Amino acid sequence: MDKIFKNETIIIPTIIQEEKTGEVLMLGYSNNMSFIKTKETGFVWFFSRSRKKLWKKGKTSGNLLKVEKLMVDCDRDTLLIKVSLIGEAVCHNGDKSCFRETL
Repeated sequence: MDKIFKNETIIIPTIIQEEKTGEVLMLGYSNNMSFIKTKETGFVWFFSRSRKKLWKKGKTSGNLLKVEKLMVDCDRDTLLIKVSLIGEAVCHNGDKSCFRETL
């Protein structure tokens, strides 16, 4: 188990940022297994808290996230994954980024 995940039940926020532009694309959640699959495959995997299973981002839509850099914050409780977007949209509504609404 990676040092970030102290046990199999730990789930941490994972920020996805486009490496080329610096744009924040989305927020997902990772557990130890999704982190391992992300490192092994070079593509982003998440843990779905509602479905309680792993999922590869873009498997259905074709909008894949290729890992360029894996980073962890100073408290080791949040991941930042810098990616290259293969496709056009990350958000389920068809936008490039999930962060479009200004409050």
